Amino acid sequence: MRSAWKDDIVTITKTTVSGRSLRDFCALAFGLSWLFWIPVALSGQHAASTVWAIPYLLGGFGPSVAGIIMTCRNAGRARCRAFWSRVVGFGRISLGWYLFIVLVFPATFGLSILLSVLLGQPPAGFLQVGRIAANPLALIGIVIIGIVAGPLSEELGWRGYALDWLQARWNPIIASLILGLIWWAWHLPLFFIVGTTHYTWGLGTAEFWLFLVGVVPLSVLMTWVYNANERSILAAILLHFTYNFTLGLAYPLPAQTLSIQVVLMFVVAAGVVLGIRPPPRGADPR
Repeated sequence: MRSAWKDDIVTITKTTVSGRSLRDFCALAFGLSWLFWIPVALSGQHAASTVWAIPYLLGGFGPSVAGIIMTCRNAGRARCRAFWSRVVGFGRISLGWYLFIVLVFPATFGLSILLSVLLGQPPAGFLQVGRIAANPLALIGIVIIGIVAGPLSEELGWRGYALDWLQARWNPIIASLILGLIWWAWHLPLFFIVGTTHYTWGLGTAEFWLFLVGVVPLSVLMTWVYNANERSILAAILLHFTYNFTLGLAYPLPAQTLSIQVVLMFVVAAGVVLGIRPPPRGADPR
């Protein structure tokens, strides 16, 4: 498994020396997403309306579609199979890592909410919790949508393709920072689409900047979990889901609570960074 990983990284390095592949991936990911999202934003209609819900949802799949195309085009069956095995390979992730993925964000969000209340801020809204309490079966739909919309629709591209490309050239920390900025920029149209969390945050607000800053430690954590589990795309999908699901349960959150959450994520990410030693280019990212 380990030697296959090294061979794959070397292959990625050799096939992207021109530098075009990341640009092609970003152009495809942004183009596919923004092609759907910009008309929704210009319409001024709610993202969940019957007319605009479909293009809104389809736009979210831009990164994963781009990742599949960029990985499997002109590639042999073995490489494509290896890619999909990283998407569905539950065995790549140990029990300890499953526990980390499931608990890290509930723990940090819970602590941030507690500290915020102790500092005199209002508690989190927990609107989603109220809906689930009123109709427990709604949790099934929330989980399914939560996995598909975001984690599954994005991570086959961000971590499945772009992160490998970046780590073939830079150490995991630099690769995480670059990918984090790309990831943030991709979300920008959502700030103009009525009905999204980003729209409620607004442009130039404290939440807007906290979202930008918070992408940095989140991207580092995603890289750490991905690398530590043999480049498991599934691990990235699950961690992404846990973050979105926890945020969705607690929403809406006061800006101070979000600030504390970002600080706590930086603390966790700092612990990760202290344990990372940059590998030589083209080597095993771990």
